[in-house]
Amino acid sequence: MDERADLLKLDNQLCFAVVTAARNVVALYRPVLEPLGLTHPQYLVMLALWESAPRSLAGLADELAMEPATLSPLVKRLEAQGRVVRARSADDERVLEIGLTAEGLALREEALAVPERILEITGMDAAEVAALRDALVRFAGPRR
Repeated sequence: MDERADLLKLDNQLCFAVVTAARNVVALYRPVLEPLGLTHPQYLVMLALWESAPRSLAGLADELAMEPATLSPLVKRLEAQGRVVRARSADDERVLEIGLTAEGLALREEALAVPERILEITGMDAAEVAALRDALVRFAGPRR
């Protein structure tokens, strides 16, 4: 078999490694986020809002590299849980702003334990995780 055949082996494919890793990362987070009542996508929404809230649905979607139509049901579920509030902007009624409730803000304290638990589960230290994250960010390129 010629040496180029290895180029097409599944285990040699970057795309396969990234997809598999992404699926496994979400599976790692599931039991850690469950006690918080969050799914992985909801956790990402909350992380973004803890950094800056309120913010527009469109801005939040852009930050999370999601389509607004995909994000909207996630935000509605978080609102039903009492963690966020949706309201039309006073400046432009076309803009839907997403803000945190007191409960959503308080959840941040509980979520502070999530990164530490993920380090424990993976057996990686903070420097290893940061190096992996930085490599993936470089590979993924700039956000939209």
